[in-house]
Amino acid sequence: MSPSESHQFQAETQKLLNIIIHSIYTNKEIFLRELISNASDALDKIRFESSRGTDIADPEESLEIRISMDADKKLLTIADTGIGLSKDELISNLGTIAKSGTEEFIKQVAEEEENPDTIIGRFGVGFYSVFMVADEVRIKSRSARKDEPAVSWVSDGMGGYEVEDLDEEMKRGTVIDVQLKEDCQDYLDPERIKSIIKKHSNFISFPIYVEQEKVNTVPALWKESKFSISKEQYTEFYKFLTFDSDEPLETIHISVDAPVQFSSIMFIPKKSTFMFETFPSEYGLDLYVHRVLIERSNQDIIPQYLGFVKGMVDSEDLPLNLSRQNIQESALIRKINTTLTKQVLNHLEKLADNDAERYAQFWKEHGRIFKLGYTDFGNQEKFARLLRFNASIHEDQEGLTSLKEYTERMKTDQKEIYYISGTSRAEVLSNPHLEMLSGKGLEVLYLYEPIDEFVMQSIGKFEDYPLKAAEHVNPKDLEGFAAEEAVSEEEPLKKEEEKPFQDLLAKMKEILGDRVTEVRSSERLKSSPACLVNPEDGISLQMQKIMQAMNKDGSVPKQILEVNPQHSLNRNLLKVYQQDPDDAWVKKFTEQLFETTLLQAGYLADPHAMVARSFELMKDASNWYTEVKQL
Repeated sequence: MSPSESHQFQAETQKLLNIIIHSIYTNKEIFLRELISNASDALDKIRFESSRGTDIADPEESLEIRISMDADKKLLTIADTGIGLSKDELISNLGTIAKSGTEEFIKQVAEEEENPDTIIGRFGVGFYSVFMVADEVRIKSRSARKDEPAVSWVSDGMGGYEVEDLDEEMKRGTVIDVQLKEDCQDYLDPERIKSIIKKHSNFISFPIYVEQEKVNTVPALWKESKFSISKEQYTEFYKFLTFDSDEPLETIHISVDAPVQFSSIMFIPKKSTFMFETFPSEYGLDLYVHRVLIERSNQDIIPQYLGFVKGMVDSEDLPLNLSRQNIQESALIRKINTTLTKQVLNHLEKLADNDAERYAQFWKEHGRIFKLGYTDFGNQEKFARLLRFNASIHEDQEGLTSLKEYTERMKTDQKEIYYISGTSRAEVLSNPHLEMLSGKGLEVLYLYEPIDEFVMQSIGKFEDYPLKAAEHVNPKDLEGFAAEEAVSEEEPLKKEEEKPFQDLLAKMKEILGDRVTEVRSSERLKSSPACLVNPEDGISLQMQKIMQAMNKDGSVPKQILEVNPQHSLNRNLLKVYQQDPDDAWVKKFTEQLFETTLLQAGYLADPHAMVARSFELMKDASNWYTEVKQL
């Protein structure tokens, strides 16, 4: 055995380690992932050398990683049969951080976001995470080169290290003995070690043994051809990743070589995991690099509106940051995101085309989250084709139709796609703005969720057909469509009644004042007495309410009050007005009519006055009725 050589780190090592331990690593168990990853790298290298015919030491050795514990000595040992290290390599590799000096290292950390490539992938950084749990680390290694002796490296991480040649016989590979700190004795528990391996290193391609038991038993399916994988294997893998007891609804397995090399297996669950979330916060795909888990639920590689997708991505050429805990914001990440998004959308398109029933199952579980894709302008055309709506052609709220199917059913010369909003089908059917369209036999899409308004505003049109809210439809644009429903038995105004009716509308505007912008005769209403209308170029009533709620604005917006001249209520009001324009009943009726439209539109915050007035009107009506009946 040669004399031990003492080496001092060129930098202030303790300060350096404090940066690594406290600033970069947030979870101590990461040290085991790093040591296993280094062992896997060493095994990959020896496998490569062997495959190209290099004369290596101990060629018969199995390629594996073994982990053992000695509770009495408080010792955790990680051994591999990889390529090993010579004395010079030990000094060079394990001194990499210190060589640049602490000040330079700190400078690089500070510049990490702007210049990520300067410090990414340094071998020494991952290794030094072991000092989070170790009082001392002893390494014994023998290089695969036959003429190299076994060597040792020992350090407490405080100021330096010792290196020496070993006279003892040792097979090719590396053995790391970790003398654990007092507060890190839980790493002597085999079950604790197994759980860490299954969490971070389960898909390492070499067997990992803990006290003679192989731990990484689940195969890395994404590395295999999808044509050789059975449905049962995919289901088992899905359950392993998600802990879901059910099988997935859909499986998407892809391998991409350009512009980024990566493989991915994604699943669409049968049931939503976001039952009460409008905007999911916990989503993403597990991110691996060379089969090593880097981050659970990485949200940078898949958009929020595809947050229902579960699965993983493994990249061969994605850069890592110092701790392997977080991936640098980079062009590679964005390319992976773009590719995965297109793959999922393409898969959903095929599903919708080939199995409408199965797609409907997907939509009912995940459609609410999928609608968040209205902000994905790059894929807006695909997104629009995948949307589904309940519509007036359906018998109940369960029916679904696509925009494409809607256009295929459009009437001749119909130039717009119509929609109307409400919290339920019952509310939509009672909306007076539906009357004109249904009377013409025109199909209307029913929107039940607030996000639907944002979807329609964002899309704007489908193919060449603008999307138009029912309340913004100009009645004159529908004159070419024949009426299909007899929705009113009332006679139109007689010519001699037209001027008095306009005077009545002016009186109503005087009564309501600046609460409305205009009171006008309605051409859209057939069975309802009145309704509120936004200016044609304005946003819909529903969108207006949403925006007010977002801004915590409880005011009532000024709108147009449209009055149906054919409705018997308004005809009776006209008779009273013609008899006496200043009759108190005209004012009472006008107030009641207006507040009823506010209530119907969802703007009546305080109904007390309306309720009291309702009782008065009911009393008047009952008095008149008993007089007529002579009761």
